[in-house]
This record gives sequence, structure tokens and C-alpha cells, in this order.
Amino acid sequence: MTLIKTLAAVCAAALIAGCGSSTTPENTGTTSSTGTAAPEMTDQQSPPERVVIDVTIAGGNVTPTNQQVQAKVKQPIIVRINSDAADQLHVHSNPEHTFDIKPENGQAFQFTVDVPGKVDVELHHLDKTVATITVQ
Repeated sequence: MTLIKTLAAVCAAALIAGCGSSTTPENTGTTSSTGTAAPEMTDQQSPPERVVIDVTIAGGNVTPTNQQVQAKVKQPIIVRINSDAADQLHVHSNPEHTFDIKPENGQAFQFTVDVPGKVDVELHHLDKTVATITVQ
């Protein structure tokens, strides 16, 4: 009987100790989940620089044409388009990208280039080179 009472007392003590220690980690978890550590990490990390190319298609005319742009491998590149006509934007990179342009304003297409070199960005229907991106 003494052995059973001793085991019961040890189990009860372990249970109480287990409950007490689980409360502390939950509180710690709650504190870190409120964002105390996360904003500090976010503040330390700066968002990647983006290359932006603004394009206007109006009355069959394209602005810009043959713009020279610099970018880095895997750097986000955004082409913002205001257009009065449907077209297709082709990015001759590795891998290639194709985007359908609608006759509307405020369109944005984002891509990255994985292989360094010169990359042409062209409009398919208007047969115009909007920009050449030198990717290093």
C-alpha cells in the first residue's frame, strides 16, 4: 500500500509541475505571437527593390519604346500598363513570361529574371519593343 501511495504522490507532483510549466510557455508564446519579436525582424529586413516600367498604349502609340533598364537576377520587375487596346506583353527571358493586356488602366504585371543577360519586353500585336532590361 505504501508503494501505491508513493507512486500516487509522485504522479500528482509531476502533474502539478507539468501544469505549472505549460502555463509559462503559453504566456511566452502569447507574448511572441503578439508581434514583439516579429516587428523587430521585419524592421531589420528591407523589402527588395523593384524595377518599375510604366507603359501607355493609346491610339496605337506606345510610350515608352526601347527604354533601357537595369535589373539584378531575381529582382522583382513590375510593368504597369494603361491601355486603350488589348495586346500581349512578352518578356523574352529565361523563363519567358507572357501577359494578356486588357483595354483598361491600372494593370500591373510582375516577374523576375533568373538568367543574366539582355531581356526584351515587347508588345505582340503592336510589334513594339517597350524596353530592354540588362540583367546582371
